[in-house]
Parts: sequence; structure tokens; C-alpha cells
Amino acid sequence: MIRARTAALAVVAAAAAAVAGCTGGSAGSPVGAGSPSGSPVLSGPPVLSGPPATSSKLTWRPCPSAAAGAPDASRLRCASLQVPLNYQDPGGRKITLALSEIPATAPTPRQQGVLLVNPGGPGAPGLSLAATTAAGLTPSVAAEYDIVGFDPRGVGASVPALSCDPSFFSRPRPNYVPANPAAEQKLIDDAKAYAAGCERRFGWLLPYMTSEDLAKDMDSIRAALGQQQISYYGVSYGTYLGQVYATMFPKRVRRMVLDSVVDPAGAWYADNIDQDYAFQGRLTAFFAWIAANDSVFHLGTTEAAVNSTFSATMARLGRQPIAGPSGPLIGPDELSDTFLIGGYSNSWWPYLAQALAAYVQNGSSAQLVSLYQQVGQQNENEFAVYLAVECSDTAWPRNWSRWNADASRVYRAAPFYAWGNVWFNAACAFWPVQGPATPEHIGASGLPPILMLQGTLDPATPYAGALVARRLLPSARMVVVTGGGNHGQSLAYPPNTCVDGYLDRYLATGAVPAASGLVNATCPALPAPGA
Repeated sequence: MIRARTAALAVVAAAAAAVAGCTGGSAGSPVGAGSPSGSPVLSGPPVLSGPPATSSKLTWRPCPSAAAGAPDASRLRCASLQVPLNYQDPGGRKITLALSEIPATAPTPRQQGVLLVNPGGPGAPGLSLAATTAAGLTPSVAAEYDIVGFDPRGVGASVPALSCDPSFFSRPRPNYVPANPAAEQKLIDDAKAYAAGCERRFGWLLPYMTSEDLAKDMDSIRAALGQQQISYYGVSYGTYLGQVYATMFPKRVRRMVLDSVVDPAGAWYADNIDQDYAFQGRLTAFFAWIAANDSVFHLGTTEAAVNSTFSATMARLGRQPIAGPSGPLIGPDELSDTFLIGGYSNSWWPYLAQALAAYVQNGSSAQLVSLYQQVGQQNENEFAVYLAVECSDTAWPRNWSRWNADASRVYRAAPFYAWGNVWFNAACAFWPVQGPATPEHIGASGLPPILMLQGTLDPATPYAGALVARRLLPSARMVVVTGGGNHGQSLAYPPNTCVDGYLDRYLATGAVPAASGLVNATCPALPAPGA
């Protein structure tokens, strides 16, 4: 269960305005911590030195309205690129990728080529990320790159856009925590039906939705842009995609930034379990912050008291969900999905706490509804692509008793999202494409210095797993944000100038921290937000 950091944080300012105005009443998934010592022997893809089959020219044009909300949208231009469905059959069926670009504005001698960017997911749209990245970098650095975003295969404006059951999230959903075996079986049946719907509607596409396929698409983009090498900035799942690309095409990498780093050895079942524990820790920190600001929120003076208030609210919504225009809108599942964003970024804490307080104390649901619609409501296309990639990358348990036993064990220590994460991934137990038994081996010789950025308390990509990736990529250098729990350390809101300084220097000059060891520099975490 990974959500795109960039997409979630892009609406923080909008949330501030929306919640502040509600006085009368996306992000999705994996990554977890693996053992920080050693790594298993893994099978992996071959190292490729030549470009994929696609090297067509691109025709740039004004972007559609979907990208109009991006920063500096007037400079953003878009194009489409046909790539092979199956790279083993380059002359066969084609699919189309949607691309965007903020062109370089520096004098030609200072320009540094293409910076390809990806916000994560898997399944997150990336067209607006080119403009977001350009706006976040120091202007002199951004001016030196053609910053290129893309909707990966199956996503958003790319064709086809994968959709397995468009009404999946519009129907009432049973409680994530099953009350009995019959309730659990209903959720299992829903997961089976979703997997079957994907096979029925897009069975021809599903075998070609792995991270390897996405990495080959990246190399097709490189070739279409006429570049011998590209630079890359990836966040969250985008760091795993970058690792796969670096492994398959090491000579094509000029510079690479991996922010909030996926543990490649845990892809993907173990990574999701590790996430559950890490998100529980973040929820505990959030509730402790609410308790410390009890004079503002009046939800409890201790973390345990706030947790009790939250649990009582979950139970209340189970009995009587908040109504929407066409039926129940927010029950316990939707409240969990909304509060999950508080694990990704503490910038959301004041808005979440304010919304919960309004509902608990006054029965006012407007703020919860506003937040749910901004960050809790699931996007079915992103969900479908998430499953298509992760279910196919590597094998998942096919025996449901394994899922049940693991979920029950995790729930005892980390109840917040243990079962929610199970149901987010459950279709992988029945997916029509079964991946290899072990994750891809990451690493290749000849890679340039890679910059890794990582918070020690990041719940979506836990620190221990990032160290696994660091060991597998010896040319990498890691900047660690001590005590940082937000997911996505660079180009964040509010900005961490220490982290952004390392990013700017690296993209401008290629400079990385010089200290030895696995951790090569540290930055302090931003202070907790004010109430």
C-alpha cells in the first residue's frame, strides 16, 4: 500500500483553505523494512546496454486540462509515445504513454539534458510532476534540465487506462476488520471478483505490467528524446522503478535521485507487512501530538485517550456512516483511509485533528467529508495499476490461511491498518499473472554516484529497508533525515532546506556527500506542525 507522496502533498494548501472554510458542519502503496544486514540471493533481469525498440520522434503540444492545475502550467507541454506492449515482440501491438515536459531555459552550454521524474504508486499519474519538480528546485538548477514527467503504462492519460471495476470504490464496503469468518469471506470474494474482472477486461495487458516493463518504457522515452543518458528523480515506488532501471540500463544513467527508498528484497508481501508496524508508530506519534495540544482539540490529554476517542469514532461510523448524496459515504474504512495521510506527512495533522474534533464534539461532518474527498477517496485506475504491477512483479502467497495468520498476528501489535492493507493487496492472492518466486536482484557495475534521501521514521518506506537498497547499490550515497517521519523528504511542504540543498547540489554538479559508511550525511527533521 504505497501512495504517491507528491500527489498527496500537492493538495496540502488546498486542504488548509477547504478545512478552514468548513466551520458550519489521493495518496496508495508498498514498502517495508527488511533486514538491515545482508541481503538474500535473488534472481534478476539481464543487464541491457542497447535501447528498446522505440526511438520515434515526439510532437509536443499544449497540455490537456488535466495538467492545468500544475505549477507554471503555461510552460508545460505534452506529447504521446507509442511503445511495444511486449518488448519481446517489438513489431507487435503498441500502447501509448502520455508525457509532459518543462523545457530547459538556461543557455545551451549550461543545459544538462533530461531529468525524468516519477511520483511513485505504482499507479500514480506523473504528468503534473514535471511542473511540480521545476517549481520546487532552485530556479537556476531547474533551468538546466528538460524536466519530463509521464503517466506510466495503464495510468491516467496513457492508453489504455487500466480499469477493472469502475464502481469498486463507490459501493458500500464491509469493515476492514472482519467480525467473523463470514465477513472475512465476503471481503475475500470481493478480491477474487476484482482479480477476475481485471483478467476479463484487460487480460491481454496484465502480463506486461511489471516494473521491468515500466523500466523498458523509461528507456523508450530516453530514446525518443534522443538522449544517450538520462537523469532521474523518483519518490516512493519511483525509487524501486529507478533501482530496476539502473540495474537493467546502468550505462544509460547520468544522475539518479531516490527519495524515500523501497526495500527491493521485500517486494512486495513482506514490504507491506513491515509498513503496517511503521504506520502504527506514526499514528501513535500523531495521537501524542493531538494530546499535547488538547487545549485546542479536546480529544484527550494522553495518546491512549486520543486513541480511545478515535476508536469510538470508528465504532460510531460503523453503526451510522456519514451520509453522502447517494448513500453512505464515510464509514470506518473511509475514516482509516483518510487518516492514513497523517502517516505520510505531519503537515496534515492539524487538519485531520480539527476535522475529528468537529465531528466528535459538534457532530459536524463537513471537514471530514472534505478531507476524505481530497485524500481518502480511492482512485480505481491507480488501484488497478498498483495491483497489476505488484501482483506480477513477484509471487504472492496463494494460500489464504497464510494471509489470515499474518494479518491476525500483525493486528495484535499494529491494528490501525493491518487489515486495511490486507484488503488493499488481497487480489494478488488470486491474480491471473503469477510473478517469479523471488524479487529482482538489484545492482549493476558501472553506475554513477546515486543520491538517496531517507527519513528514519518514514512509514511507507521504512529506514531499515532503505539501508538494504543502499547496500545493493554501492555507488549510492545516502542523506538521512534523523527523526524524519514524512514520506518524501525533498521538494516537500514545508521545505527541508538541508535536504533540498543536497538535491540541488547533486543535480547541478553531481556532488554527493563524501563521508564513508552507509549514511553519508544527516539533516535534522522539520519540527512538528503547530496546532
